[in-house]
Amino acid sequence: MSYLKFDKSLMINLEQSLPKEMLRTNKSGAYHCTTIVDCNTRKQHGLLVIPIPELDNDNHVLLSSLDETVIQHGAPFNLGLHKYQGDCYSPNGHKYIREFNCESVPQTVYRVGGVILTKEKVFISHENRILIKYTLVDAHSETTLQFRPFLAFRNANSLCIENDQIDKSYEIAENGISCCLYPGYPRLYMQFNKQVSFTYQPNWNKGIEYIKDQERGFEYKEDLYVPGYFELPIKKGESIIFSAGVGEIKPRSLASMYNKEIGMRTCRTSFFNCLKNSAQQFYLKRGKDNYLLAGYPWFKVRARDSFIALPGCTLAIGDQNMFESIMNTAEKALKHFMATGESDAVIQEIDTPDTLLWCIWALQQYAKETSLNTCTAKYGKFIESIIEYIRKGKHPNLFLHENGLLYSNGKEKVISWMNSARYGHPIIPRSGYLVEFNALWYNALRFAASIDADEAHDVKADILNELADKCAISFKDMFLNDCGYLYDYVDGNYADWSVRPNMLFALSLDYSPLDKKERKIALEVVTRELLTPKGIRTLSPKSHGYNPTYVGSQEERENAYHQGTSRPWLMGAYTDAYLKVFGFSGVSFLERMLIGFEEEMSNNCIGSISELFDGNPPFTGRGAISFAANVGEILRVLNLLKKYNHI
Repeated sequence: MSYLKFDKSLMINLEQSLPKEMLRTNKSGAYHCTTIVDCNTRKQHGLLVIPIPELDNDNHVLLSSLDETVIQHGAPFNLGLHKYQGDCYSPNGHKYIREFNCESVPQTVYRVGGVILTKEKVFISHENRILIKYTLVDAHSETTLQFRPFLAFRNANSLCIENDQIDKSYEIAENGISCCLYPGYPRLYMQFNKQVSFTYQPNWNKGIEYIKDQERGFEYKEDLYVPGYFELPIKKGESIIFSAGVGEIKPRSLASMYNKEIGMRTCRTSFFNCLKNSAQQFYLKRGKDNYLLAGYPWFKVRARDSFIALPGCTLAIGDQNMFESIMNTAEKALKHFMATGESDAVIQEIDTPDTLLWCIWALQQYAKETSLNTCTAKYGKFIESIIEYIRKGKHPNLFLHENGLLYSNGKEKVISWMNSARYGHPIIPRSGYLVEFNALWYNALRFAASIDADEAHDVKADILNELADKCAISFKDMFLNDCGYLYDYVDGNYADWSVRPNMLFALSLDYSPLDKKERKIALEVVTRELLTPKGIRTLSPKSHGYNPTYVGSQEERENAYHQGTSRPWLMGAYTDAYLKVFGFSGVSFLERMLIGFEEEMSNNCIGSISELFDGNPPFTGRGAISFAANVGEILRVLNLLKKYNHI
């Protein structure tokens, strides 16, 4: 099966091609993102988008796009594409596209009369540099290429408007130029691997529109600065490489740099390889520290998301070293938080009450992939310190009560992964005893006890098991209702009857406070009311407030965010729960449920999985175009099913 290959009929149909986006990253925070027809539809799109820590904690678009023009017999054929007011697209370069293929690197094939030109894009690992290789496959007469860079030099979440603060000057670089439009930004070097002429012709290209931002109710018009154009001849069979980066480079090294980067690529010719490639795009290296980004194009490093995504994005693709590197960075940050109460400069939301519990869950997956002894040797003391920190009530919003359960205050501030808010207040005020917090807590106690279960630590293990026993009794009394499923949260005399997916963790974790019969009944409710081809709904259609479609203004989207939309990452917990109840006989059913995700490889962000999906057919992908927890958990599901098939 060809996952990421699209023919002429789709490419020239903007209704079909514009919704498909592609993403490349350098694993250090920078990225290139656009549609498969190279028409930017979001303000976050760009050829070179990089973090600039000296300015802020956001990404910045330096080079928005590069318009190519093929010239033959003095006639120009512009291959660019931009949207302007009134659904006007210009200069309609997509009509020359004959094929787009992204199985190795993004490759576009153009045909202009007798000219066949290919374009391939590569982002250099751990360097703020993108290379674009143009190859003239066929031509019957002399051919010239012209390139117009569209510059932004702005925050990726803002827009650029024509202004007189811009610095229009440029400096000559070897086979190119460099420029810097505003103070505080690095210089952008645009160079070629052969001699090129540059014509200074400064111009503002006004009124470019981004349809995705318009759909989301945000500002969507911008002006981009074009300093002039590059021009050079190209012969049949010749390849030309363009480089855009924040440092000057020797043009003669571009070909070897391009080939070296190509050799490091995972060919995306299967479902697994697509997800593996996507998982590695979330890796973030800052100095000696390694992190996992929550998603693209706007998410940063978020503590809970990192721990949920980490096992799948590393262990499930055979990268134990990366798991350890990312976990070691997180361990330092968590230890500092537990000692001082201070947040981390890079890892956001480290103070949320369930972060520590998800950290232990991630380490539990590590123990299963390596061994309990290996996990104990590396992280045993760390796990013990987390348990003691919680037991002694040191967390500012996680309280261990006499009944053995954990209590958190979520009335004024979001505290769980269901974090939609309006004016800073939770739309879903989950507060008190949260079902997944306490399922994770019970699991953490039993897991920590198993680590301490040797002669030297028998007393510690006994204490933890005794607390877990108390927790299990209270858990059933607190959450298990007469309908056979679990309350979502309980606070005082109020019990939330909404059918939500958070109960899944009491069914899926290695240690559950419920017996098999209780888990089976609750799982039937989840399957009947929450399961979709694109994940698990955040709320049952039978529950009050069901709102499955994530569209409209920001307020409308926030209201729908956790009120019925489907989340792919919850398939990890669903798979664990299903296999614990049905064993090997459940494998074929779960494999069929993955078909919906395999279809997504050629939708939305090709080769990856969107943040969320509508809860009703046709289950359209929405939100961030590539989400780490979704990719990681589907990879973990694939790995788990593979093991079952080899039993």
